[in-house]
Amino acid sequence: MIKQFPQDEPTGGEMSEGPSGAEGNPSSRGGKPSPARKQRRWARERAAQGLYQQLMNPIPLDQLEAQFMEDAFMLRIDLDLFRRIMRGVEQHAAELDSAIEPHLDRPVHELDPIEHAILRLGAFELTHMLETPRAIVINEAVELAKRFGATDGHRYVNGVLDRLADRTRPTEPRRRD
Repeated sequence: MIKQFPQDEPTGGEMSEGPSGAEGNPSSRGGKPSPARKQRRWARERAAQGLYQQLMNPIPLDQLEAQFMEDAFMLRIDLDLFRRIMRGVEQHAAELDSAIEPHLDRPVHELDPIEHAILRLGAFELTHMLETPRAIVINEAVELAKRFGATDGHRYVNGVLDRLADRTRPTEPRRRD
Protein backbone atom coordinates (compact mmCIF):
# COMPACT_ATOMS: atom_id res chain seq x y z
CA MET A 1 0.00 0.00 0.00
CA ILE A 2 1.63 3.25 -1.08
CA LYS A 3 -0.64 5.68 0.78
CA GLN A 4 1.50 5.59 3.93
CA PHE A 5 2.50 9.23 3.67
CA PRO A 6 0.61 12.44 2.85
CA GLN A 7 0.12 12.78 -0.88
CA ASP A 8 -0.04 16.57 -0.95
CA GLU A 9 2.49 18.51 -3.00
CA PRO A 10 5.75 19.54 -1.30
CA THR A 11 6.33 23.11 -0.28
CA GLY A 12 9.40 25.23 0.37
CA GLY A 13 13.03 24.32 0.82
CA GLU A 14 13.66 23.53 -2.83
CA MET A 15 17.11 24.13 -4.28
CA SER A 16 17.32 25.42 -7.82
CA GLU A 17 17.72 23.08 -10.74
CA GLY A 18 18.73 23.93 -14.26
CA PRO A 19 16.62 23.59 -17.38
CA SER A 20 18.69 20.75 -18.82
CA GLY A 21 17.74 18.40 -16.02
CA ALA A 22 21.03 19.00 -14.23
CA GLU A 23 20.37 20.57 -10.89
CA GLY A 24 21.99 23.60 -9.38
CA ASN A 25 21.35 26.55 -11.71
CA PRO A 26 21.78 29.60 -9.45
CA SER A 27 19.97 31.90 -11.87
CA SER A 28 16.61 30.35 -10.97
CA ARG A 29 16.96 30.86 -7.20
CA GLY A 30 14.32 32.71 -5.31
CA GLY A 31 11.58 32.21 -7.85
CA LYS A 32 8.82 29.71 -8.18
CA PRO A 33 10.13 26.15 -8.65
CA SER A 34 10.23 25.06 -12.27
CA PRO A 35 7.93 22.21 -13.32
CA ALA A 36 10.96 19.98 -13.96
CA ARG A 37 12.33 20.71 -10.49
CA LYS A 38 8.98 19.83 -8.92
CA GLN A 39 8.86 16.60 -10.92
CA ARG A 40 12.30 15.60 -9.62
CA ARG A 41 11.36 16.50 -6.04
CA TRP A 42 8.19 14.40 -6.30
CA ALA A 43 10.15 11.52 -7.87
CA ARG A 44 12.48 11.52 -4.87
CA GLU A 45 9.50 11.58 -2.50
CA ARG A 46 7.90 8.60 -4.19
CA ALA A 47 11.26 6.80 -4.33
CA ALA A 48 11.74 7.39 -0.58
CA GLN A 49 8.28 5.93 0.01
CA GLY A 50 9.06 2.93 -2.17
CA LEU A 51 12.42 2.34 -0.48
CA TYR A 52 10.73 2.56 2.91
CA GLN A 53 8.11 0.08 1.78
CA GLN A 54 10.84 -2.29 0.55
CA LEU A 55 12.54 -2.13 3.95
CA MET A 56 9.28 -2.90 5.74
CA ASN A 57 7.88 -5.53 3.37
CA PRO A 58 10.20 -6.58 0.54
CA ILE A 59 8.46 -7.42 -2.73
CA PRO A 60 9.79 -7.67 -6.29
CA LEU A 61 10.64 -4.23 -7.63
CA ASP A 62 8.44 -4.64 -10.72
CA GLN A 63 5.46 -5.37 -8.47
CA LEU A 64 6.23 -2.36 -6.27
CA GLU A 65 6.54 -0.07 -9.30
CA ALA A 66 3.23 -1.39 -10.62
CA GLN A 67 1.59 -0.51 -7.28
CA PHE A 68 2.95 3.02 -7.51
CA MET A 69 1.79 3.39 -11.10
CA GLU A 70 -1.81 2.82 -9.96
CA ASP A 71 -1.62 6.32 -8.46
CA ALA A 72 -2.43 8.94 -11.12
CA PHE A 73 -0.05 11.38 -9.41
CA MET A 74 2.83 9.30 -10.80
CA LEU A 75 2.11 10.90 -14.20
CA ARG A 76 3.26 14.22 -12.70
CA ILE A 77 6.68 13.05 -11.51
CA ASP A 78 10.00 12.42 -13.25
CA LEU A 79 9.48 8.70 -13.83
CA ASP A 80 12.99 8.17 -15.17
CA LEU A 81 14.49 9.56 -11.95
CA PHE A 82 12.08 7.52 -9.81
CA ARG A 83 13.00 4.30 -11.63
CA ARG A 84 16.73 5.08 -11.65
CA ILE A 85 16.73 5.60 -7.90
CA MET A 86 14.55 2.58 -7.12
CA ARG A 87 16.53 0.21 -9.34
CA GLY A 88 19.89 1.67 -8.39
CA VAL A 89 19.27 1.43 -4.67
CA GLU A 90 18.00 -2.14 -5.04
CA GLN A 91 21.06 -3.12 -7.08
CA HIS A 92 23.55 -1.40 -4.75
CA ALA A 93 21.82 -1.71 -1.34
CA ALA A 94 24.66 -3.54 0.40
CA GLU A 95 27.25 -1.17 -1.07
CA LEU A 96 25.21 1.86 0.01
CA ASP A 97 24.77 0.53 3.54
CA SER A 98 28.53 -0.10 3.72
CA ALA A 99 29.19 3.45 2.53
CA ILE A 100 26.98 5.09 5.17
CA GLU A 101 27.80 2.76 8.07
CA PRO A 102 31.13 4.41 9.05
CA HIS A 103 29.25 7.69 9.48
CA LEU A 104 26.51 6.30 11.73
CA ASP A 105 26.34 6.24 15.52
CA ARG A 106 24.68 2.80 15.46
CA PRO A 107 24.51 -0.26 13.22
CA VAL A 108 22.58 0.15 9.96
CA HIS A 109 19.96 -2.40 11.05
CA GLU A 110 19.07 -0.16 14.03
CA LEU A 111 18.24 2.86 11.86
CA ASP A 112 14.70 4.15 11.74
CA PRO A 113 13.34 2.67 8.47
CA ILE A 114 12.43 6.03 6.91
CA GLU A 115 15.84 7.48 7.75
CA HIS A 116 17.45 4.32 6.36
CA ALA A 117 15.50 4.67 3.12
CA ILE A 118 16.41 8.37 2.80
CA LEU A 119 20.07 7.69 3.58
CA ARG A 120 20.18 4.98 0.91
CA LEU A 121 18.56 7.35 -1.58
CA GLY A 122 21.02 10.13 -0.76
CA ALA A 123 24.00 7.77 -0.77
CA PHE A 124 22.95 6.44 -4.18
CA GLU A 125 22.73 9.93 -5.63
CA LEU A 126 26.09 10.93 -4.10
CA THR A 127 27.88 7.84 -5.40
CA HIS A 128 26.11 7.05 -8.68
CA MET A 129 24.53 10.29 -9.90
CA LEU A 130 27.48 12.64 -10.09
CA GLU A 131 25.59 15.00 -12.38
CA THR A 132 23.51 16.08 -9.38
CA PRO A 133 25.47 18.53 -7.19
CA ARG A 134 26.29 17.46 -3.68
CA ALA A 135 24.34 20.38 -2.18
CA ILE A 136 21.19 19.36 -4.06
CA VAL A 137 21.48 15.71 -3.00
CA ILE A 138 21.91 16.61 0.66
CA ASN A 139 19.21 19.30 0.63
CA GLU A 140 16.69 16.98 -1.01
CA ALA A 141 17.41 14.23 1.52
CA VAL A 142 17.10 16.69 4.41
CA GLU A 143 13.76 17.91 3.06
CA LEU A 144 12.54 14.32 2.79
CA ALA A 145 13.60 13.65 6.39
CA LYS A 146 11.84 16.81 7.57
CA ARG A 147 8.68 15.76 5.81
CA PHE A 148 8.59 12.05 6.62
CA GLY A 149 11.08 11.41 9.42
CA ALA A 150 11.28 11.88 13.15
CA THR A 151 11.48 15.35 14.69
CA ASP A 152 15.26 15.76 14.41
CA GLY A 153 15.88 13.02 11.85
CA HIS A 154 16.76 15.62 9.23
CA ARG A 155 19.80 16.69 11.28
CA TYR A 156 21.02 13.11 11.44
CA VAL A 157 20.49 12.60 7.70
CA ASN A 158 22.31 15.87 6.99
CA GLY A 159 25.32 14.91 9.10
CA VAL A 160 25.66 11.40 7.69
CA LEU A 161 25.32 12.48 4.05
CA ASP A 162 27.63 15.45 4.54
CA ARG A 163 30.37 13.16 5.90
CA LEU A 164 29.75 10.67 3.10
CA ALA A 165 29.99 13.46 0.53
CA ASP A 166 33.31 14.55 2.04
CA ARG A 167 34.61 11.05 1.26
CA THR A 168 32.96 10.47 -2.11
CA ARG A 169 33.18 13.99 -3.56
CA PRO A 170 36.13 15.64 -1.83
CA THR A 171 36.77 18.21 -4.57
CA GLU A 172 33.17 19.33 -4.94
CA PRO A 173 32.28 22.46 -2.96
CA ARG A 174 30.19 21.89 0.15
CA ARG A 175 27.77 24.63 -0.82
CA ARG A 176 27.37 27.48 -3.24
CA ASP A 177 27.42 31.12 -2.20
